[in-house]
Amino acid sequence: EIVFPIESKGDYGRIAAQTAKQVIMQKIREAEKTSVVAEFGKREGEIVNGTVQRIERGNIFVDMGRATGLLPYEEQIPGERFSQGERVRAYLYRVEESPRGVFLRLSRSHPKFLEKLFEAEAPELASGSVVIKAIAREAGYRSKIAALALDNHIDPVGALVGQRGVRVSTVMSELRGEKIDIIEWSAEPKKFIEEALSPAKILNIEINEALLSAVVNVSEDQQSLAIGKGGQNVRLAAKLTGWRIDIQSAKGVELAVADVLDLPAQAGDNRL
Repeated sequence: EIVFPIESKGDYGRIAAQTAKQVIMQKIREAEKTSVVAEFGKREGEIVNGTVQRIERGNIFVDMGRATGLLPYEEQIPGERFSQGERVRAYLYRVEESPRGVFLRLSRSHPKFLEKLFEAEAPELASGSVVIKAIAREAGYRSKIAALALDNHIDPVGALVGQRGVRVSTVMSELRGEKIDIIEWSAEPKKFIEEALSPAKILNIEINEALLSAVVNVSEDQQSLAIGKGGQNVRLAAKLTGWRIDIQSAKGVELAVADVLDLPAQAGDNRL
């Protein structure tokens, strides 16, 4: 043991005491930060709950107890509004350390937020007997989910929809009424693309597997369903499948094209 005697009188004693106090406080802050990072690091990739602390320039700061969550404007669902003191649920996608403390990066527009909401409602997802293979989402408007059952006795679509639609309705309510299409995933491209374009009925599909490109023919009465409002249905189908989809009439007249390579990245694509 090494002991450094410190005089307890005069300025030297006061400076030494202040220095020791600062060192101790710094160590306490570092230990607290390490503890918070460890606590919330385990919850990264999960849904967390908090209370709206304040709102600055559209960005929402959330009281998470031992840390502050940040729900940026671009990570919110378009059109939703929160007030100070209101409870909020969000997807924790990253834990960040900064000189000011620990910040929890939150999102409600992330595709994984949608997946985790369904996990909370569908035991088949939580147990792993049903898996979500792909999600295409335009937050606040519409999403498409492709699910696969690993148990032949389970209907993957029914597992997510729930009896009388109770499960999907609960999720839609949390997302402020966002429409959700749930389809069964297929390894066969034609079948997967056809399902992804539902509720439209398809006449014929020609695919080029080398280019991941598909030409889809639809009858006149199915054109608006296949394309969707503002091209949303075909756009989401392209995102969901990863294929370029060319919607054509029964006579081969091009009506709409959605190329996944040309579409803007959906929220969360760079944070998965």
